[in-house]
Amino acid sequence: MFENTALRFATAGREVPMNTRVAVVGIIVEKEESVPLLNAVLHEYGPHIIGRMGVPYRAKNINIISIAIDAPQDIINAMSGKIGKLDGVSATIAYSKQK
Repeated sequence: MFENTALRFATAGREVPMNTRVAVVGIIVEKEESVPLLNAVLHEYGPHIIGRMGVPYRAKNINIISIAIDAPQDIINAMSGKIGKLDGVSATIAYSKQK
């Protein structure tokens, strides 16, 4: 087993270990119309997601979502970037210091 390697990607017919990072992606949803698109992005990255917690904040009419993820850093950045491009949705990443 590879240390700090939860994922393996096929390259040229063989498995190659990829170093992963653990991170939390904080998401704020201000436009409910964007929820189906957000869920589509999260589904796309589902194999990397460890867990998800959503909190509706009714007083401000927003939703707060946290995503725990274990993936290569470029995959985490790509997911957060796609989420941040959605209308009325913002995202930020906090990485574990452990590499």
